[in-house]
Amino acid sequence: MAKMRYQLLIILMLISNSINSQERRVITTAVPFLMIASDARAAGIGEQGVATSMDNFSQHWNPSKYVFSESSSGLAFSYTPYLSKLVNDIFLANISYYKKVDERSSWSASLKYFSLGDIDILQNPLDIPIIENPNEFTLDAAYSLKLSENFALSVAGRFLLSDVKLQTFDSETEAASSFAVDISGYFESDTKSYRNFDGVIRAGFNISNIGPKMKYSKLNNGTESFIPTNLRLGSGFEFIFDSNNSLAVTLEINKLLVPSPSVEVFNSNGNIVAYRQPDIGFLQGIFKSFGDAPDGIAEEFKELTYSLGFEYSFNQSFFLRSGYFSEHELKGSRKFITIGTGFNTSRNLNIDLSYLISTSDVISPLENTIRLSLGFNFQ
Repeated sequence: MAKMRYQLLIILMLISNSINSQERRVITTAVPFLMIASDARAAGIGEQGVATSMDNFSQHWNPSKYVFSESSSGLAFSYTPYLSKLVNDIFLANISYYKKVDERSSWSASLKYFSLGDIDILQNPLDIPIIENPNEFTLDAAYSLKLSENFALSVAGRFLLSDVKLQTFDSETEAASSFAVDISGYFESDTKSYRNFDGVIRAGFNISNIGPKMKYSKLNNGTESFIPTNLRLGSGFEFIFDSNNSLAVTLEINKLLVPSPSVEVFNSNGNIVAYRQPDIGFLQGIFKSFGDAPDGIAEEFKELTYSLGFEYSFNQSFFLRSGYFSEHELKGSRKFITIGTGFNTSRNLNIDLSYLISTSDVISPLENTIRLSLGFNFQ
């Protein structure tokens, strides 16, 4: 069964590459799991979190939010099944922790682990299978500082390890590693009174995973892969109708800061069969990513993804959430609606659930998946 599963995944990747070579110019990177929402709250509001209110999983989205916490520290766990319609042992797990040093600063850390499950390798039908477990993980830490009563900045460092090559098939491959830094900022206004309601304005940014490419081959001329350097920009407004009821609306825009597939690949007949990314350094790739799309500025805008989220809160104890995520058809065609709910027990335990519904022809690997997150706050 595991061998069949592995063959199926290879077929899916070949189909994806075929589509990409003909019509689509999808930007690909190493460790793509870093772009998956690692918690159920963010997953329930359209997979966004750079400008939402602070929660225990802010390390993934914007660590600057931690200094706005009313608690002194917090711990959180999340579990996300992946391709749950096909298999039951591929998943993304995350554990996060933060600690406020004082009213102006905090530090935080998180561990993310992505397992591709157990794969049975059989050279011949009568052989004893060799079991391999491809996986990837990241370990990061961040420091956040309030520069004013309403604005904070954060710097994070991250170690990345990707061990997804099957050594049984290719002895020239090895686990790849890299390191990266994040720079983020967060603004949260004081509560202001309007005609029929009070309100809070929020805004944030995060330039994440700034770091060297990953090399999987032992050979000196082996191919290197960009890590998912990404720019998130978001803003939102929370309508506070009374002491018990509020509604937060948030918009987020994302852009991968890695080169577009712009180098033409020809077949023996001189026809273009694919596009590949240029072989340049990661810093050059960041600046080049703003103007390297083959079709110019029109294609650059197609590389943006958009997310709109809504979160209703009753007494900060019960939450209803919904969101919509959109990506252009030529750049991946991820389009889906998300729904979610959350509960706070005595303000110390947070339980969040979310569910995803695809709205495009490209079905999300997280389709029909229930995601669960738990958070614990300490005064």
